[in-house]
Amino acid sequence: MRISFNASSAPPLVAPVTAPPAASPVLAPLVAVAGAFTLAQLVLVPPGMGLGWDESVYVSQVSPHAPAAFFSAPRARGVPLLVAPVAVWSSSTESLRVYLAVLSGAGLYLGLRVWHGLFPLRVLALAGALFATLWVTLFYGPQAMPNYWVAIGALVTTGCFLQTKAKAVPPYSLRRTTLWGVAAGTALMAWMRPTDAVWVSLPLLLLLVGARGWRQPRLAVAMAAGLGTGAGAWVIEAYARYGGLLRRLDDASRVQGGLGWHIAVDDQLRSLVGRTLCRPCTGELPHVAIYAWWFALPVLAAVGAAVAVRARRRTPTLVLLACATTAALPYLFFIGYAAPRFLLPAYALLAIPLADGLLSLVTGPGGAWRPVAGTLVALALVAHLGVQYSVLKRTVDRTSASHRGWDRVATDLRRLGVRPPCLLTGDYAIPIAFYAGCASAAVRGNNANITRGGILRTAERVPVAALVAGDGAPPDYARSWPAHEVAGFRLHVAPRGR
Repeated sequence: MRISFNASSAPPLVAPVTAPPAASPVLAPLVAVAGAFTLAQLVLVPPGMGLGWDESVYVSQVSPHAPAAFFSAPRARGVPLLVAPVAVWSSSTESLRVYLAVLSGAGLYLGLRVWHGLFPLRVLALAGALFATLWVTLFYGPQAMPNYWVAIGALVTTGCFLQTKAKAVPPYSLRRTTLWGVAAGTALMAWMRPTDAVWVSLPLLLLLVGARGWRQPRLAVAMAAGLGTGAGAWVIEAYARYGGLLRRLDDASRVQGGLGWHIAVDDQLRSLVGRTLCRPCTGELPHVAIYAWWFALPVLAAVGAAVAVRARRRTPTLVLLACATTAALPYLFFIGYAAPRFLLPAYALLAIPLADGLLSLVTGPGGAWRPVAGTLVALALVAHLGVQYSVLKRTVDRTSASHRGWDRVATDLRRLGVRPPCLLTGDYAIPIAFYAGCASAAVRGNNANITRGGILRTAERVPVAALVAGDGAPPDYARSWPAHEVAGFRLHVAPRGR
């Protein structure tokens, strides 16, 4: 495959007037955006919200508070490494949330900082604000989840990749800092979600292979090293714990409902109302005000591309759009359910050309129409912020109530004598077990890790309880166990000595 792109004859990636000084200054507008993002997380997403299902799986891998939960095939070890500095010594959710909020603010600053010189500072500041004010970004920034960090890795990787060829940098085109940035960005993505790292990096890899002027061995080695660290650990674990790479890939596909051709665009639209996991994704679409911004993305991206051509920054804009497209592709067309967080990397990459397009509408030539355009853009942004805040508040309130229910169940388990060391099985066993300090187990489903006989043998040694949500039926081995009602659950507690 040969891509007809000659970097030596193409216009410079950025106009010379945007060249940064040789030093690396702290860029105040970006610091302000990142600081405001951290503060908004602490105010709008209460640190005491409690851990969600997936968070409890990740945190339990390094926390002494509870035994490690079953780690299913699609998961990667990046999040446990990320939370380890706090989770290994403290069981405080508040401390973990504050740590992640501060870290995510610093990550946003670095993700934007690497683009200085490729785009004007005001574009980067607005891009950061657009990304940081999405409800899904605010909601997941302080959570022990991988998708936000894939987004930051994507910004760092693409920005440093393009800086290696930018005319604004010193003549030695492959500076050590940019090579380290490419390696670090790809490693961050690969440690968090190896498959996402491949999809985001695909346009960059094609440039390295097929475009004249981009075939730089050291740049290719930097990307390979970054991808290899995270993906390599995932592959090694596949052979150590899952029966081989093909077996793990097959299990990962099964857990995710069977990867293949699935049009999930409408599922993503339904999830924008605040459904953190839309599986199965049924029901009516939300009000158009909830998802109108989603359909504005391609329009504003086209405006940003047109602006980039005039401003002589065509290449970085096209690379951003290409990487955003490949990042979104699997979650729009190859998976049979939806979660808003899946598209965070695409939103982060799109934010820069979108900000470029919006600023051009407000500040570009237009004579008498410029004030009108400015007013319309301002009103649209205010309305957009109102919608994002409304969805965020409902999502936080609903999630907090759910987690408080899990905490009440854990408290009642202790009252009923189910204290560590103990074992929980049944509905929502994984998160509630973490709250209670117990191990969790399942005899069937995606998290199956024990047999019926194994549960009964465990009940002879330690307290065991089966959780049943709503009107569900208990598993057959627990039907004779005494039942207790609490917080929407029935707790079937095994008699001692059984």
